[in-house]
Amino acid sequence: QVQLVESGGGLVQPGGSLRLSCGVSGSIARVNDMAWYRQAPGKQRELVAGIKRSGNTNYADSVKGRFTISRDNAKNSMYLQMNSLKFEDTAVYYCNADTTVVTNTGWTGVDAWGQGTLVTVSS
Repeated sequence: QVQLVESGGGLVQPGGSLRLSCGVSGSIARVNDMAWYRQAPGKQRELVAGIKRSGNTNYADSVKGRFTISRDNAKNSMYLQMNSLKFEDTAVYYCNADTTVVTNTGWTGVDAWGQGTLVTVSS
């Protein structure tokens, strides 16, 4: 019903930048709240940043001032600009979207996840 596809991960040196993208597709009536999560090896998945449909944002303390989340509602897309990357930012980054999906009988809510994209910060 809903597919999320992330892109933009890769290898970057400390202090460098990357921009992640997430596209939402499927039988979507509406994309509501969206967020980026990450999971480092041996650690639990954590919220990095969230953005409401209105554009209101929130960030984990560890990324405030370095990361910027944005979205394009017309394209059902979300982005994460990551600057001043640190070793501890190394993780698999996941896109999450709260969506309203069209069904045969009307609409239903679907909380969808992407497959993840790996960000490695290394010298």
